[in-house]
Amino acid sequence: MTRALPAISIILPVLNEAESINEVVAHVKALAYDGSREIIVVDGGAGADTLAGLVHADVLGLTAPKGRAKQMNRGAAMARGDIFLFLHADTHLPEQALGRIAQTMEDSGVGAGAFRLAFDSNKPWYRLAAWLGNLRNQLLKTPYGDQAQFFRASLFRDMGGFPDLELMEDVAVMRQVRKLGHTIAFVPEPVTTSTRRYRKEGFLFGVARNCVLRLLYGLGMKPERLTRFYRAHGETR
Repeated sequence: MTRALPAISIILPVLNEAESINEVVAHVKALAYDGSREIIVVDGGAGADTLAGLVHADVLGLTAPKGRAKQMNRGAAMARGDIFLFLHADTHLPEQALGRIAQTMEDSGVGAGAFRLAFDSNKPWYRLAAWLGNLRNQLLKTPYGDQAQFFRASLFRDMGGFPDLELMEDVAVMRQVRKLGHTIAFVPEPVTTSTRRYRKEGFLFGVARNCVLRLLYGLGMKPERLTRFYRAHGETR
């Protein structure tokens, strides 16, 4: 007897993505998967401009206060799937992504997972950054949000969702998964993440700032101080 595939809820936290949101949703809809899926777009913009441009009537559109953690938790609160997949609007999934997630979650010991990382540029410094990021994944088992994190829905609810942090919510939630004794798995195929932010602010600056933020967080700096540092050295999220 064939086991039914799990339902997957794809939750997209967005901000000022009116020009690209329909392309992103179309990409998610086109992914191969025989199980059920739902797509939830959560707009953190004050005027909900992204939702205003959304033309896909079968997508659930929600608003939430600005901030990825708040937006993703809002989407999860309305999600009905067995698995929650949190996808940044500038990250593209591989064609078989949903099937790979379902396959990964067949192991009852796995509570969460993510994909390997690649960038949408073949320039050597981006390839090096992706290689180092994937090496860090293998060593620390702490994937970041731009790697399309996914969770068993029951575990995500039991944990109370993402911690209400403006920064490092993706790291904090994975630490909680490990603390509870669950395995974090990695899908071998990579997601492809846009380099647009690095192009805008400069690759070396962006990498250096992010490394400093992660180091300070690892050393125990309070989240509010991290946020002040980030705002002083880059865009708000």
